[in-house]
Amino acid sequence: DKMPQRNVISWNAMITAFSQNGHGKDAVELFERMQLEGVQSNKITFISVLDACASLAALAKGMENHASIVDSGFETDTVLGNALVNMYSKCGNLYDARSVFNKMPQRNV
Repeated sequence: DKMPQRNVISWNAMITAFSQNGHGKDAVELFERMQLEGVQSNKITFISVLDACASLAALAKGMENHASIVDSGFETDTVLGNALVNMYSKCGNLYDARSVFNKMPQRNV
């Protein structure tokens, strides 16, 4: 809150920090605040918030983000595809995990 100027990089740093340190709920809340402030999400943002959704088994929130990824034109990104497969799998939705996997233009190890 004390940072005078925040851009997508500073938001991503905080969202990722929360997500990677077991504070998925805080990561999702911060992401929502970022959106309210009108900051445009990028691929890194989505990867971090999908990881948070996976850790919380927050399927509905993950699906909302999937729709935003499609709207942003990022649906063909391999790293985001992997993050979506991970999120759907950890939320117990293997059907959509497989669907995302099947639609990925490139699959890597």
